[in-house]
Amino acid sequence: MGGPHGGPFLLFHVLCFLLTLSEVGSQNSKACALPCPPNSSCVNGTACRCAPGFISFSGEIFTDPLESCDDINECGPPSPVDCGSSADCQNTEGGYYCTCSPGYEPVSGAMIFRNESENTCRDVDECQHRPRVCKGRSVCINTEGSYTCQCPPGLEFSPEDPRHCTDVDECSSGQHQCHNSTVCFNTVGSYTCHCREGWEPKHGLKNKQKDTICKEISFPAWTAPPGIKSRSLSAFFERVQKMSRDFKPAMAKKSMQDLVGSVDDLLKNSGDLESLDQSSKHVTVTHLLSGLEQILRTLAKAMPKGSFTYRSLDNTELSLVVQEQGKGNVTVGQSHARMLLDWAVAAAAEESGPTVVGILSSQNMKKLLANASLKLDSEKLKETYKSPVRGAKVTLLSAVSSVFLSNTNTEKLDSNVSFAFALHEQPELKPRQELICAFWKKDSNGNGSWATTGCWKMGRGNGSITCQCSHLSSFAILMAHYDVEDPKLALITKVGLALSLACLLLCILTFLLVRPIQGSRTTVHLHLCICLFVGSAIFLAGIENEGGEVGTRCRLVAVLLHYCFLAAFCWMSLEGVELYFLVVRVFQGQGLRKLWLCLIGYGVPLIIVGISAGAYSKGYGREKFCWLNFEGGFLWSFVGPVTFIVLGNAIIFVITVWKLTQKFSEINPDIKKLKKARVLTITAIAQLFVLGCTWVFGLLLFDPESWVLSYIFSILNCLQGFFLFVLYCLLNKKVREEYRKWACMVAGNKYSEFATTTSGSGSSHNQTQALRPSESGM
Repeated sequence: MGGPHGGPFLLFHVLCFLLTLSEVGSQNSKACALPCPPNSSCVNGTACRCAPGFISFSGEIFTDPLESCDDINECGPPSPVDCGSSADCQNTEGGYYCTCSPGYEPVSGAMIFRNESENTCRDVDECQHRPRVCKGRSVCINTEGSYTCQCPPGLEFSPEDPRHCTDVDECSSGQHQCHNSTVCFNTVGSYTCHCREGWEPKHGLKNKQKDTICKEISFPAWTAPPGIKSRSLSAFFERVQKMSRDFKPAMAKKSMQDLVGSVDDLLKNSGDLESLDQSSKHVTVTHLLSGLEQILRTLAKAMPKGSFTYRSLDNTELSLVVQEQGKGNVTVGQSHARMLLDWAVAAAAEESGPTVVGILSSQNMKKLLANASLKLDSEKLKETYKSPVRGAKVTLLSAVSSVFLSNTNTEKLDSNVSFAFALHEQPELKPRQELICAFWKKDSNGNGSWATTGCWKMGRGNGSITCQCSHLSSFAILMAHYDVEDPKLALITKVGLALSLACLLLCILTFLLVRPIQGSRTTVHLHLCICLFVGSAIFLAGIENEGGEVGTRCRLVAVLLHYCFLAAFCWMSLEGVELYFLVVRVFQGQGLRKLWLCLIGYGVPLIIVGISAGAYSKGYGREKFCWLNFEGGFLWSFVGPVTFIVLGNAIIFVITVWKLTQKFSEINPDIKKLKKARVLTITAIAQLFVLGCTWVFGLLLFDPESWVLSYIFSILNCLQGFFLFVLYCLLNKKVREEYRKWACMVAGNKYSEFATTTSGSGSSHNQTQALRPSESGM
């Protein structure tokens, strides 16, 4: 194509094409003289044809040059296209198509189609669209091919936006149905009826409901405990009744202060409450604590929300918090005690009102709690001290703190409550002592006692004790001094006393039945053994106070022991006097007559016991032992006379030994060494043990710290009756002879050898009787 002949050849072809076109145009102009309108084509020289989808007034073919081809509306009558259900026909210029109606969409995904067979339209759920088609709190409801927005009860459509719901204020519009004892509070979509301040729901109804009906809070009924006769207590409850009559909810705070002041006056000026027995005191305390808890809880509900603390002139402190139930922990307290607990624990299970948390701490309450018993965890203490623990003496070291909550079911809490109690004194703990967290536990009889179950000590520091408890009550810190029983000592005491009683009984029978030894000294020995026998028997049977309460039985046992032991000491002093007359004044008389001996031996201790009981009857009986109380120096009613008698006997002992030494030297110098040693030894032993040495240790038996002295006394007490039997009976030749006679009588023998012995010793016996009828034969 790039050769020398290419140009002319191309030009030839162009010219041929142009000639052809000119010939065609010439032919058309000759065939279609009529001009055809748009959307049509020429049929011949006189007619035109409308394009598909168009039509003229005359039809598809027309000859009128003024006609035009208009679009055919396939979607309109008379014969519209059938697109199927949920679909719409859409006309176009020269054609049409089908689409799904609004609110529907094709399953196939094809947005347009031509006929019903291609229709796959289905409903669209507009309520599932995001963002939401219905705004705010309006509720979307899907319909076939569309949706509607509705407002919940208590809401209405906003005028600015028909799809947005706004709250209807029933309280301001007057549409509520709250009782006139309540106040309407609007909520979104509804309203609630709240009790007015100082009011509470009626029984069986709840607060903050549409049907709530309230009543004015009243002062709870509180009367004196039944069976307790006390003018002070009656006067207190009369004041309480006056407070109840004058009570108004608006004066709840003042009523609380007056109530605390009245309790302080009752405890501070207790009057005849002090004379109540221990059980009645504890019933009174239990009644006071439970009543205060109930009244303070009720009055707190009438107070405005917030915290409140009050401290009386007598240092009684009240702290409380009133507020809607919150989340997390709340701390309430004052200088005596602080408490940390969860709000969920404080709130009542079915109560929707404000939640109350409070604590009342009183130091004066300990007056009625003196000598209160403590329920021990015996198994745990036994493991700790390796021995049974029979009881404990407790000392109150903190104020008594009572807790009150809206929740009244506090026996088992979902979470533990922590306390910090301030100590009024810092004790130095001794062996068998410990600080414990205790609570006041009420029993079925209305009485109460300290207990530790469910409470435990966490730590100590900065003058306070930290505790945790799984329940709530009235709490305090106690110093417990445990009475740990020594099984060995208890066994020695019981066996020793039994042995001593047997020997004393033999002595009594001997002094009554053996005629050769009858005399004033034998009379002294007889009554000494009788007093010791009766005292030891009472001691063995009733010394322990099992119940822990000092009752009539315990006081009677203490009085009898006091009298018997004092009588024994008096007869011991008479033994010294008789010994003095026997040895020192052997040639100047026969000693005291039997009548005077009995008057002194039994009359002097009777006078001492009578004066002691008349002066202070409460001095008889202790918590653990039925013996003299150590408080107020009452023990000196026994220690004083005993000390005087022991010292007097000691002086007589020295004088007797000194006189015996002189007499044996003067009367028979040849047998000085033998008889002097024998008589001095026997006399010294007799004076040492019989005239009170054993009882010096016995005075300390009731001191729990004196372990060594307790063992010494127990052992000596075991030997006391036995030693008296050996000294007065077995070492006496005449008594031994009588024993032989009795033994032979039992065996059925003749008594010839005793007759010989008796006749052979008749002269010496007569001489002895002439010298001293009460000679013992030693």
